[in-house]
Amino acid sequence: MPTLPREQPGQSGTESHEARQMAESFGVDPQRYDQARPGYPDALMERIVAGSPGPEVLDVGTGTGIAARQLQAAGCTVLGVEPDARMAELARARGLPVEVATFEAWQPAGRTFDAVTAAQAWHWVDPVAGAVKAAQVLRPGGRLAIFGHVYEPPAEVAEPFATAFRRAVPESPFNNRPTESPLAMYQAGYAKFADAIRETELFGEPEQWRFDWELAYTRDQWLALLPTTGGLTRLPRDTTAEILDAVGAAIDSMGGGFTMGYTTLATSALRSGTSASG
Repeated sequence: MPTLPREQPGQSGTESHEARQMAESFGVDPQRYDQARPGYPDALMERIVAGSPGPEVLDVGTGTGIAARQLQAAGCTVLGVEPDARMAELARARGLPVEVATFEAWQPAGRTFDAVTAAQAWHWVDPVAGAVKAAQVLRPGGRLAIFGHVYEPPAEVAEPFATAFRRAVPESPFNNRPTESPLAMYQAGYAKFADAIRETELFGEPEQWRFDWELAYTRDQWLALLPTTGGLTRLPRDTTAEILDAVGAAIDSMGGGFTMGYTTLATSALRSGTSASG
């Protein structure tokens, strides 16, 4: 079934130039991103908090702070690391301390944490180098938690989107993506994250978590979210408008809204009890 261009996971090792362009494109409109992107299941946040030895969290690729604010609300003290200064500025305005850097280049300056989290962001980090660095800043027994959403709109929304996208951007590489089930593809990506964690030999056995939930969208809500997704963030405004008009008409024909089924996947592991060498 046609669906949205994939944003994550499963980028290999060092990111390609094309992928890095996409990574840097999400800050084009951080306000829209922050308002339109969904949060994370409370059960996931509760599991991270309950399964960590303390409340101090480092949130990697924090973006505008969507997950970080949920962790703050759950009683955590959170520091964000974010490579895009535009996203970081909005996160700071919402009360989150953020340091601007890629995780690989970020300097911990001796600081350690009870948990390292990454929401919709770990695929932009070298998976092995990132896991090693996470181990270096985690206290013994600290938790690494990598998580993100899988979603596929109903065919009545996805197919008009795919048709309009192919017409408006025929040269896009997103038009040639495999038709594999999004859930199966993302589960394979999270299994690769687990393999990279094992490779470090600095963590206990990784766990795979899954949370299924639903979210109702109005026409306006869905059209606000679409421009924040990877295939549209770098398109000219008139091209985006053409695609949104087609999707909006499709949602109008459905009565003005639809319900999206979400699955949130997580790979999580506990830091082994000895200190990491640096």
